[in-house]
Amino acid sequence: MKNINYQKICSHLLSDLNKRQKEVISRRFGLKRKERETLEFIGKDFGICRERVRQIQKVSLEKIKPKTEKHQKAFCYFIQYLKGFGDLRREDVLLEELGGKDQKNEVYFLLNLREPFQRFNENEDFHSLWTINKDSYLLAKKIIAALGGKLNKRKKPLSLESLNSYVSLGEKGLISYLEASKKIQKNQEDLYGLSDWPEINPRGIKDKAYLAFKKAGKPLHFSEAASLIEDSHIQTVHNELIKDKRFVLVGRGIYALSEWGYYPGQVKDIILKILKEAEKPLTREDVLNKVLKQRLVRKNTVLLNLSNKQYFLKDPEGRYRIKEV
Repeated sequence: MKNINYQKICSHLLSDLNKRQKEVISRRFGLKRKERETLEFIGKDFGICRERVRQIQKVSLEKIKPKTEKHQKAFCYFIQYLKGFGDLRREDVLLEELGGKDQKNEVYFLLNLREPFQRFNENEDFHSLWTINKDSYLLAKKIIAALGGKLNKRKKPLSLESLNSYVSLGEKGLISYLEASKKIQKNQEDLYGLSDWPEINPRGIKDKAYLAFKKAGKPLHFSEAASLIEDSHIQTVHNELIKDKRFVLVGRGIYALSEWGYYPGQVKDIILKILKEAEKPLTREDVLNKVLKQRLVRKNTVLLNLSNKQYFLKDPEGRYRIKEV
């Protein structure tokens, strides 16, 4: 059925309209042009108000609809197509798959003529879409909300197979719902996540750097991070790492992700935090070991900071605590 000549069908449907009616319908639905035109734009051309254009469109469509009975095969094909995708399909995908390069507007026009086809306008949750069952739209909202909750809890992108394990829906239907969603999207690795996650929609160098660190799974020198990011300059990457709280300087030019448990600050600040959290004096070795898990520095650097009597005191047993102010 992919070889249906939708242009020929549309030509037949418009054949009984007068000249003005044909032009209004053709321009409103883009049947002879690339772009669909607004009521206001057409009205200015005709020298009439947009409401008059709307009336002409309404009368014309009512005149056309009875003639669609002769083209049942095309409408049955549309229905079977949508049934294969959980009764719902994102509009741009549907038009591309049904109309190809040259007949998208014709398919759009035909869908507007008959039931059970129903269009839902784009909103903050979904792209524009078509359905043959309004309940499928409600189901899509419910499923996307549930999967969004699962993703938010897991805090990482998941495969289609993993997402499918949470819902009672065929794979093609789930794919269709996900394609229509704005809240959940797919990245280049075919993993799904929330659309505002950098793993899904990286925004600029800082997000690309974040992904490079996540993929490496270990601290990196800023020059190493730059080499992992396409079309980036070393200094630009360094500047972004300095400004972004997701990254912590842990050595000379070496950064790690704060989500890995690294604390921001100088070596002195790390020692203070370690002793405060311990709530008891610690030996030099204990402090040293904990700091070296946080910073890629020499032992002497840690010991030099620990010997600063302005901040730290050593008791008779050789253990260190924070000096009380």
